[in-house]
Amino acid sequence: MSKYAYPAIFTPESDGGYSIVFPDLEGCYTCGNNMADGLMMAEDVLALVLYGYESDGRPIPAPSSASAFTLKEREFVNYVACDTLTYRKIHNNKAVKKTLTIPEWLNEAASEAGINFSQVLQDALKTQLHLI
Repeated sequence: MSKYAYPAIFTPESDGGYSIVFPDLEGCYTCGNNMADGLMMAEDVLALVLYGYESDGRPIPAPSSASAFTLKEREFVNYVACDTLTYRKIHNNKAVKKTLTIPEWLNEAASEAGINFSQVLQDALKTQLHLI
């Protein structure tokens, strides 16, 4: 999980929209109704595809230089950045049940104090993984 930036080729369409392709990543393309929409869609598809690479354990290719591409008329290259950890938090947020073991005296004390075990575990894991 990491932050990435990849070059994308933007192709203006006759209706004012853009077709967008990331040549370094297989199956990574999208479109947008205008530049703002295209940039937002490009970030989303980039995060989705890289999340897939990470989840599958596939090697993530290094991004090419923007000058490496031969462009057609009106096309241009723009770098698009994404954060797959942020993407995971938004799109992969289902609850997973975990079984754990603690001493009975600790369970009783925590229960009497009204402590939410799930929240404590989440907070501890985020701290341990340096995510907060």
